[in-house]
Amino acid sequence: MIRPFEPADWPALWPLLRDIFARGDTYAFAPDSSEAEIHKAWIETPEATFVGCAPDGSLLGSYLLKPNQPGLGSHVANCGYVVAPAARGQGLASRMCEHSQAEALRRGYRSMQFNLVVSSNTGAVRLWQQLGFRIVGTLPGAFHHRDLGDVDAHVMFKQLMTGEASGRVA
Repeated sequence: MIRPFEPADWPALWPLLRDIFARGDTYAFAPDSSEAEIHKAWIETPEATFVGCAPDGSLLGSYLLKPNQPGLGSHVANCGYVVAPAARGQGLASRMCEHSQAEALRRGYRSMQFNLVVSSNTGAVRLWQQLGFRIVGTLPGAFHHRDLGDVDAHVMFKQLMTGEASGRVA
């Protein structure tokens, strides 16, 4: 089940985010980011945050949805996704990405862009490509991987709707 984030989810979501960001291999957040910094970035700043839950209600993952840029770039959505290690390989990332695209369309976004997909995160690159995203640029050495040093990062993009018919207001 994927549903909107509720404040009661934070005690389960924070350790998941903290552990993933501390690994320093997929997200640009500083590995030692504070709880307040991550709460602001994942909960307060985005337009919406969602959680993926098991049938028993336990939290297995999350995604955030926000404009990629303000103003004249606000018709392009940006998302970030996390999945608990125990839930990987079970299709949750795919379901959250599909959910995020539908939610973005519902909110008037016309496309979606991922700004920093770490090239060494081959599973994510492959999944986003399977879901229709394409690499539109590669940034040489743009991500400082904890174990690998500087690695390339991809900008990935998908058109969600064509034409000028968008209800999104900047």
